[in-house]
Amino acid sequence: MLKLRGQAMQQAVPVGQGAMAALLGADLELARRIADAAAQGEVCTVANDNDPSQVVISGHKGAIDRAIEIAKEMGAKRAIALPVSAPFHCPLMQPAADAMQDALSYVVVGDLAVPVFANVTAQAENDPDTIRNLLVEQVTGMVRWRESVLNMGETGVVEFVELGGKVLGPMVKRILPDAKVTSVVSIEDIEALAKEIA
Repeated sequence: MLKLRGQAMQQAVPVGQGAMAALLGADLELARRIADAAAQGEVCTVANDNDPSQVVISGHKGAIDRAIEIAKEMGAKRAIALPVSAPFHCPLMQPAADAMQDALSYVVVGDLAVPVFANVTAQAENDPDTIRNLLVEQVTGMVRWRESVLNMGETGVVEFVELGGKVLGPMVKRILPDAKVTSVVSIEDIEALAKEIA
């Protein structure tokens, strides 16, 4: 299924027609204003609300290029084009969402041991059918990471573990400064985490 999803995402928008950019020093409201100003009839929308000072936009390449040009004069600290193969989490990915819906129609989602905080709602979900639908919606919908982390904190989550990188951990700390964050990248990291939770 993951291979199918990756192929569908890559094929949804031909290479070179879509793009993404990170807006640094911009909150969600400012990022939306920049995206709206840059769209000019093309798709340009917020894709990821990462943390209080970083928002990612996605859409047609021309619109993203215009957003990068106007971002600083509109109040962002900086705008950086991202090296991605497709404009993820925007309406241009609808063909990939359709493929995801088809693929997930064959998947049985069982009862969950713990709730899942969905990207597109930032809410805890337990219902298998709802989770299946939200997995489809996340292909074209905005990732509400900042809100998700805040909501996790409100439910009592105080420890976060990032697997495979050191990108989300720093974002969590900017959202919840008192949270304990562990990034697991190497074998040594895995061994240390295993000892800690044993």
